[in-house]
Amino acid sequence: MHGVNANSQRVTRPGTGSVLGRLAVPAGILAAVVGAFAYVGAVDPNEPGHYPTCPLLQLTGIYCPGCGGLRSAHAVAHGDVLAALQDNALAVAGYGLFAVVWTVWVVRAVRGRPFRIDPGPVQLWAAGALLLVFTVVRNLPFGGWLHP
Repeated sequence: MHGVNANSQRVTRPGTGSVLGRLAVPAGILAAVVGAFAYVGAVDPNEPGHYPTCPLLQLTGIYCPGCGGLRSAHAVAHGDVLAALQDNALAVAGYGLFAVVWTVWVVRAVRGRPFRIDPGPVQLWAAGALLLVFTVVRNLPFGGWLHP
């Protein structure tokens, strides 16, 4: 609805701005992600001294769900998906999920439709369970194939 509010300011419907205006935030997010991948692609996490070590791994010897994530991102930045999967398969799935969600966001923005991620309790519990199972399995003897 177009109209005037109590402060005499023009009120517009969501999604009625310019396409470039609606794409500003997704473009900014993509720029940040590309910048992060470019940095990790240029500064090799396989070389000691560039990044801090995982405190959980350092103190306990237990791989957290993020262990190997930087090496995985480095491999993706260099186009080596197999190495990325070997470093952290869950991170690679996360990169794919990000790509899908970002694409849906852009398509909805171009069409002038709102985009909102609102996971319910079932989705949040499922995500937590996935992280927990991944962490436990990668630290068991038979889960050695999930070690970074």
